Amino acid sequence: MPVRNRDLHGSAPDKSEIALLLIDVINDLDFPEAEDLLRSARPMARKLLRLKKRAKKAGVPVIYVNDNFGRWRSDFRRQVTHCLRENSRGHEIVALLQPDEDDYFVLKPKHSGFYSTTLDILLEYLQARMLILTGVAGNNCVLFTANDAYMRDFNLFVPSDCTVSNTKRENDSALRLMKKFLKADTRRASRIILRRSARPDSKGIAKERK
Repeated sequence: MPVRNRDLHGSAPDKSEIALLLIDVINDLDFPEAEDLLRSARPMARKLLRLKKRAKKAGVPVIYVNDNFGRWRSDFRRQVTHCLRENSRGHEIVALLQPDEDDYFVLKPKHSGFYSTTLDILLEYLQARMLILTGVAGNNCVLFTANDAYMRDFNLFVPSDCTVSNTKRENDSALRLMKKFLKADTRRASRIILRRSARPDSKGIAKERK
């Protein structure tokens, strides 16, 4: 019996009970309602960047979970390049949140980050039990990913200021659903102290800031 590989051959060397997922932030926003979403996405992206920096400082792995937008011959780096074009509506957001060399990524064909992707096995190797879900859109891909994560017994934190939908009403409704039915912590990201070794509990990642 071969020895079980412990780090996906070096591809998942981190170990952390917490993982930060950035969902569909690498996005050209090529759809009719994009201008409405952009108004909320710009301030959200700045807050998400601050959260990402805090996560990396705490040693929490960052995973980009991104739609392939029907480009089956593309890889993640080509997705980034495509979305950074000046004529891409989402280029400001992508420029702000583009991945670092040590970040992980998963390309998904459908709404949920778990559906037909490698996310399950990556999280298993990271030994993550708490997921911080952020990105676009709160009432769609974030919600679907949160539902599948809940079904897998992950503890969930969905910061209300780090996810957006086409309208505030839709986003608020999705956050309420995730809080009520998926037991997600939906406090603002700035109210949470990130600790890589913190044990997830019913109140979130760690103690609320005073």
